[in-house]
Amino acid sequence: MAYTNHYPEIEPSRAEVDARGEVLLLEFGAPWCPHCQGAQPAIEAFVAEHPKLQHIKVEDGRGKPLGRSFKVKLWPTLVLLYRGEELARVVRPVAVEDLEPLRGAMVGG
Repeated sequence: MAYTNHYPEIEPSRAEVDARGEVLLLEFGAPWCPHCQGAQPAIEAFVAEHPKLQHIKVEDGRGKPLGRSFKVKLWPTLVLLYRGEELARVVRPVAVEDLEPLRGAMVGG
């Protein structure tokens, strides 16, 4: 799956996320967030390096259940999952190098 540049109107549930059998990158943020906008080139480059990686943007905010279940506090927060298990997390990346923890934790993709 390729890089996703939009936030879907309906976020997946935690159960749906946990049930996925592939490597999944959740990107929590908001379309108006300057930190999120600034991180997009690095995130897009990372996703391009890993063609099997599923990338889902999740518009986060007060009372949003998926973000709360991952204890997201700052945007963007990237959570790398495999079969519902968190492998790595990066908060407020600026450059591709900031995504090294994700790269080191990649499985099968």
